[in-house]
Amino acid sequence: MSNPEIHPFTSVRPVQTLDLLSQREMASLASADREIHRLFRYCALAVLNTGGHNDDAREIVERHADFEVEVVPEARGLRLEVHNAPAQAFVDGRMIQGIRQHLFTALRDIVFTHQKLAAPSAFDLASSEGITDAVFRILRNADVVRANTSPRLVVCWGGHSISRQEYDYSKEVGYQMGLRELDIATGCGPGAMKGPMKGATIGHAKQFRRDSRYVGISEPGIIAAESPNPIVNELVILPDIEKRLEAFVRMAHAVVVFPGGAGTLEEILFLLGIKMHPENAGIPLPLVLTAPASSGDYFERIDEFLTGVLGEEVRRHYEIILDDPARVARTVKAGVRVVREFRRAGEESFGFNWGLHIAPELQQPFEPTHEAMAALPLSAQRPQHELVANLRRAFSGIVAGNVKEAGVRAVESRGPYQLRGDEALVASLGGLLDFFVEQGRMKLDAASYTPCFVCTTATG
Repeated sequence: MSNPEIHPFTSVRPVQTLDLLSQREMASLASADREIHRLFRYCALAVLNTGGHNDDAREIVERHADFEVEVVPEARGLRLEVHNAPAQAFVDGRMIQGIRQHLFTALRDIVFTHQKLAAPSAFDLASSEGITDAVFRILRNADVVRANTSPRLVVCWGGHSISRQEYDYSKEVGYQMGLRELDIATGCGPGAMKGPMKGATIGHAKQFRRDSRYVGISEPGIIAAESPNPIVNELVILPDIEKRLEAFVRMAHAVVVFPGGAGTLEEILFLLGIKMHPENAGIPLPLVLTAPASSGDYFERIDEFLTGVLGEEVRRHYEIILDDPARVARTVKAGVRVVREFRRAGEESFGFNWGLHIAPELQQPFEPTHEAMAALPLSAQRPQHELVANLRRAFSGIVAGNVKEAGVRAVESRGPYQLRGDEALVASLGGLLDFFVEQGRMKLDAASYTPCFVCTTATG
């Protein structure tokens, strides 16, 4: 008996991405090694699972264990043969066009980019400048960073597991920004990533905008848990979370943050680590934290945590606006104008912020093993840039333990991650994480969530 949740077979060709390749390029894509093919299969399944309501990557992979995708080079161009895909990616037997485009985007970013990363002469990942160059070239290859484009891209961060009120609020903020002809970039998933995009589509429609951009920026470890939402019209998959975060910051003309969980704190800390660096003094990049009145306590707790571990001066780098979508949009619009004038005066790129200094400790990939998490020196005695980087790594590990396939398996096998540090710092960190758990911000299935972390003092 056929399974109505599975589409047994389809064959598709590129819509725009990879629609003109040489015979050698097609052969190279078709002959990708086993590990790269595994990664592409994983990301392809995530794309085809768009609209799903599950953020457990391991469960998604296990449910679709018989899914397969094959790259077939032909004289007339590239073709993908897709077996046993999620049926929700199809309408009347045909793959939805947007999902079809994202499928080839995954092929472009996973296979092409990883082949570049494997060539020692292609990317220099040993230096800070080389990592930034790699991020730029990946974004340029994806055609999401462009020359001669007026500044108007607002990066929106926030959680996938949020309340209905918070989702509606993010949508209203997106609507107000859309009316002001601002484009949106998010992590491309559901919740506070989908809301601003959905609201902006209505605002853009009212302003007769026909070239609207809804940019989704993801990475292989997170995309299955946060499949691209249907509004994303430009998708790019960076190799790891650190390059994903750098891509956000380099492309952004302003950043708006909605309520979220550990991943949202990781994003905030990454950006604050950049904004607080002395070499970035005077470089404008507006940061607004916003929520509906019903969630006002959320950013109170965030502000309390940030000032407690980083000092009162951290408040200079962000503005908190509660329950006022129009004010958020006006503030962002004014900030974007400042960014525009600053870059124009310095004859700097509008599309990619080369001027920001990003410290190597924020750029280097962190593998959240149990040993690495336990070894993180969470001490207020550390230099501030090191403390910010280590806190960012701690939250990154918690995200992995919550939703990433490898992290979930590791926690199930070896128990929760151990986070150790100074008594006061660990108490503050533990209190914030417990607050996230109480509010159901760690996973969509909040009722059955078991924390993947334990906070103890360095001597505990």
